[in-house]
Amino acid sequence: MPGPAVPQFASLYVGDLHPDVTEAMLYEIFNAVGPVASIRVCRDSVTRKSLGYGYVNFHSVSDAERALDTLNYSTIRGRSCRLMWSQRDPTLRKNGAGNIYVSNLDPNIDNKALYDTFSLFGNILSCKVASDNTGKSHGYGFVHYESETAARQAIEQLNGMQIGEKQVTVCLFQKKDKDAEKENYTNLYVKYYPQDWDEAKLMEFFSQVGPVTAAAVRGDDKGRKFAFVNFENTDDAKKCVADMHMMDLRDDKDQDPEPDADGHPVGHLYVKRAQTKKERQAELRSKFSEAKRGSNAVNLYVKNLDASVDDAALRELFEPFGKVSSASAVKDPTGKCKGFGFVAFATSDAATKAVTEMHLKVVKGKPLYVGLAERKEARQERLRQKFTPGFGFDNFGYGGGCGGGCFGKGKKGGKGKGGGKDFGHEMMDGPQNMMMGMPGMGMPMGGMMRPMMGMMQPQGMQKGPPNPMHQMMGPGMGKGGMPTMPMGHMGPVGMMRPPMPQMPMMRPNAPTMPVNLSTQIASVSGPVQKQLIGEKLYPLVSKYQPELAGKITGMMLEMDNSELLLLLESEPQLRGKVDEALRVIQSASR
Repeated sequence: MPGPAVPQFASLYVGDLHPDVTEAMLYEIFNAVGPVASIRVCRDSVTRKSLGYGYVNFHSVSDAERALDTLNYSTIRGRSCRLMWSQRDPTLRKNGAGNIYVSNLDPNIDNKALYDTFSLFGNILSCKVASDNTGKSHGYGFVHYESETAARQAIEQLNGMQIGEKQVTVCLFQKKDKDAEKENYTNLYVKYYPQDWDEAKLMEFFSQVGPVTAAAVRGDDKGRKFAFVNFENTDDAKKCVADMHMMDLRDDKDQDPEPDADGHPVGHLYVKRAQTKKERQAELRSKFSEAKRGSNAVNLYVKNLDASVDDAALRELFEPFGKVSSASAVKDPTGKCKGFGFVAFATSDAATKAVTEMHLKVVKGKPLYVGLAERKEARQERLRQKFTPGFGFDNFGYGGGCGGGCFGKGKKGGKGKGGGKDFGHEMMDGPQNMMMGMPGMGMPMGGMMRPMMGMMQPQGMQKGPPNPMHQMMGPGMGKGGMPTMPMGHMGPVGMMRPPMPQMPMMRPNAPTMPVNLSTQIASVSGPVQKQLIGEKLYPLVSKYQPELAGKITGMMLEMDNSELLLLLESEPQLRGKVDEALRVIQSASR
């Protein structure tokens, strides 16, 4: 049988990659077949984590063809990779022509076995068995043929045929009409059935209503089972929902059932139309938002929890302050606390008392952060408003265009490289403005800068015109150097300010001070506290975002000092804040 039509370009798509696979690994594998021009593993623009696929470009089409023949479904880092020609035209993938859906697959059927079975009928563009992160099959897959004729032949020959231990169903793939799907559904989501039921028992039980084409048993991280049951027609599926939802399958029917988080009684069969994850999340979000509006409960966010803390321990910590509606310590897949959680109080008075008493209280060797919880979207919008032009860096004259942390070249009129405004208007009152918004210096919010404060040598004021800008333009200032005036002496329009406490001389690469940072902060005033934290925070942030480290550090320094200390102790939490700040900066620049 002739092979698939070879494109004029030598580019291959590589799918189903392990998250740890890098360009170097792929180069070593594919370069053994023929000279590789370039390799790219596609990554998330914010987190830089692998998206599980990439592209390999060869110099020669013949080398790409040989790689497709020899390396397709080979194992890389424990996963079978899937190769296909890179389709530059997205319409070929999206129109669905020649694409078929295969259901009720044997769990042992993988991508290669499916490909070998269906390649008898024509050239295959893509072949995939749906599976979870561990590689366990979901029991269905897709085969995309180059022509519709080959797809029809495969359906005629293989529909109803036994492949492995199961009889498969093969049909043309049809795009879902979301509105029509809500009315004309056949797939049902089922839970709270007896835990010893398998797929065969489920099919037998639900066949009382009508013909069932497939049933699949699944489980979550906590070991709770649920299932999907697919009927042959919509009427039987709707009848099943009407007749079997809330059916009591418990042995002891006299005992009152306990409601679950959604209010459904445990032990009573739950049968509803199967929803997509996105649809289910939107419904739950809407439901909880309505419940929150009709309630006086106050939700608190608790951070820096010990890994051993569970829901019961978290509730016990906060119950002395008032009635706790719910307490949840967020856990990872292994069951350990991820370091944060949520506590909901029935009244605002109890929540206020809890924040007052528990914030910074040491529990199991860690100082807790306790504050009012807010939705992720609301927090990002608040940060976006704070740091977009008109709210954040630009109106402080810190040269937001400089990207933060860089020293621009001073220009006439007090405008630096970052586009700072007139110097006389840049001066800000308040203790945080330690550097007084120097022109051309893209410094972090709050006047904090890189750990170079100790490099400033106090000198006498330079002679010159009385204009404040000219007074600042001492030797080296025109080249982006540091000003030659003592910190804090001149305010806007010549107003005097009390001098700052002189900091000890520091080198840019000075070793970490052995003294505990919390002790240092407690012994100095508010502005110097921010400086000390900034000097510790900046090198940590620069590891993840070296170009935007100054700007992101400035954004973080707007946070409470206690929360900043927690970030310095926890690298995962710091990384999360860096990613969040980067998203805010990217959205503000659009």
